[in-house]
Amino acid sequence: MEKNMKFPVVDLSKLNGEERDQTMALINEACENWGFFEIVNHGLPHDLMDKIEKMTKEHYKTCQEQKFNDMLKSKGLDNLQTEVEDIDWESTFYVRHLPQSNLSDISDVSDEYRTAMKDFGKRLENLAEELLDLLCENLGLEKGYLKKVFHGTKGPTFGTKVSNYPPCPKPEMIKGLRAHTDAGGIILLFQDDKVSGLQLLKDGDWIDVPPLNHSIVINLGDQLEVITNGKYKSVMHRVVTQQEGNRMSIASFYNPGNDAEISPATSLVEKDTEYPSFVFDDYMKLYAGVKFQPKEPRFAAMKNASAVTELNPTAAVETF
Repeated sequence: MEKNMKFPVVDLSKLNGEERDQTMALINEACENWGFFEIVNHGLPHDLMDKIEKMTKEHYKTCQEQKFNDMLKSKGLDNLQTEVEDIDWESTFYVRHLPQSNLSDISDVSDEYRTAMKDFGKRLENLAEELLDLLCENLGLEKGYLKKVFHGTKGPTFGTKVSNYPPCPKPEMIKGLRAHTDAGGIILLFQDDKVSGLQLLKDGDWIDVPPLNHSIVINLGDQLEVITNGKYKSVMHRVVTQQEGNRMSIASFYNPGNDAEISPATSLVEKDTEYPSFVFDDYMKLYAGVKFQPKEPRFAAMKNASAVTELNPTAAVETF
């Protein structure tokens, strides 16, 4: 990372004191210029985070590691010779929290893990809504505006992608997760504090997102770029593989409901806007096929629905 480029880390406890204005300004600058920031003193109990990390890593060892190794062999990835651009070096499972939880349907997790993940998910849901209100304040929108837009008629969608990125013998040959922007709203990531790998694209350079103990990494999805009329940006990011260490990643996506109507906030549009208006589920149907392609053609396609079929689908994605 360049010497004059400091990744934004926000201490949320400062919102309650004399440094509130500076803290709000830091959040705004991060949303405008980074699309990412890292938060500390966020209110999530550290003992709960430690428990989630311990059980997630144990679950991978006991339930997923062999499946991952079998997948490598089945796809010929156990002996990489050439660069691979259509597969990710990751082991994942998905938890849906809203509108209806699927935790009880996940058969290979312990009751203790299930209970902890339910608690963690609810706390993250509340944190996501608090953050959305901070964004509203910075944008000059009424409190609750973003939450109301996300609600649709049935409430938001909220889910967690639990990932492990095992050691890779040839990191130059394959990515842990290929570069993309996130389709949804606001993403809250609890990542490994010892094994790095997450990078974002800023000013043409890939910048490491620093792993910090007990922090939560926040990034903005495509929907917030549209609603803010481009004032805030979703940003390309990726995960690079490492030769040593298994990286844990627990990413929770607070997204609009499927029938939520998304469009630029009227107060943030001066004249015409280049951003589209659409129903969130329609955007997700398009995104599912073109996740690893640039976002701009997606926005253009949503402005002209007939152009949707012209994009070349290349990937499937969990939409919760």
